[in-house]
Amino acid sequence: MKLVIFPTMDSSRLAEVQLAAGSLQVVNAKNEQHAIEEMATADAFFGKLTPALLAPAGQLKWVQSPTASLEHYLFPELVTHPCILTNMRGLFYDVIADHVFGYILMFARRLHLYLRQQIDGRWQPIGGEEERSTFSLGPSHVSGMDRAHVHMSDCTLGIIGLGSIGAEIALRGAAFSMTVLAVDPSVTTCPDGVHQLGDMSKLDELLQDSDFVVIAAPHTPDTEGMFGAREFSLMKNSAFLVNIGRGAIVQLDALVLALERGQLAGAGLDVFETEPLPPENSLWQMPNVLITPHVAACSPHIATRHLETLCHNVRQFSEGLPLINVANKEKWY
Repeated sequence: MKLVIFPTMDSSRLAEVQLAAGSLQVVNAKNEQHAIEEMATADAFFGKLTPALLAPAGQLKWVQSPTASLEHYLFPELVTHPCILTNMRGLFYDVIADHVFGYILMFARRLHLYLRQQIDGRWQPIGGEEERSTFSLGPSHVSGMDRAHVHMSDCTLGIIGLGSIGAEIALRGAAFSMTVLAVDPSVTTCPDGVHQLGDMSKLDELLQDSDFVVIAAPHTPDTEGMFGAREFSLMKNSAFLVNIGRGAIVQLDALVLALERGQLAGAGLDVFETEPLPPENSLWQMPNVLITPHVAACSPHIATRHLETLCHNVRQFSEGLPLINVANKEKWY
């Protein structure tokens, strides 16, 4: 049996793959033409598969995507091909959950506003009076400041998509004593930390009840453009939206309009319908919006996890054992 790798893999990672491969022949293709020639007798492939590479693959049984998301990996011939497709989901669950709670904690404690005041050299408790320090405020002023800040355990966290990332976000919400709601089209067993789980028919209810709405869903034919004017109108005007799923899920113009109209209290956004986010987009100037440039999955541990997942599946395939992260090609995840 043969595994073809393309683009070319560096020598250190290749050595790990070869060790995992056992009797499986590993071909580290030098260029596209070399890869095309080897695909005629390939049983497995790792890398960026294209129609040109798939066309001669008469005995291909397994393809390992180097990415977790599949919307840019799949093409019609691959969807209909009988090979098994696996992806790299499950690598980013904890670091993305950390990123989500970075947004949530900033919004709850109004750190996004205090940071702007720090840059201006301005001492002003949010909800208090500019001339007074926190040490001289009377009870009435203190209560005004209290109302401006959010107590985490009073909040409901709504999660859309309960894969490994959504489940980890739920655990962090539970650690802050938040009420956690979730919807997912295929998960039916309530994981730890989730108080209420429903299918997508419960989305409207989740939007109406949540103080923080987190999109942790993949980009699929069903989720593309799922969040628009109607969905924002259902949310509390005191609620915050967090999107670390995929930018294509949220209609950008509708989000901007909802924020401008005060239908939402704010948004934490790592992904956008258009990337990079154009410099003229008004989201950049909104004080209640946190923007990061698609970096929620960044961590020094990801490269190691990526290689471990690849080697695990190479070993499994070589030994005729079940693969992990098998994807549904028609559903894109």
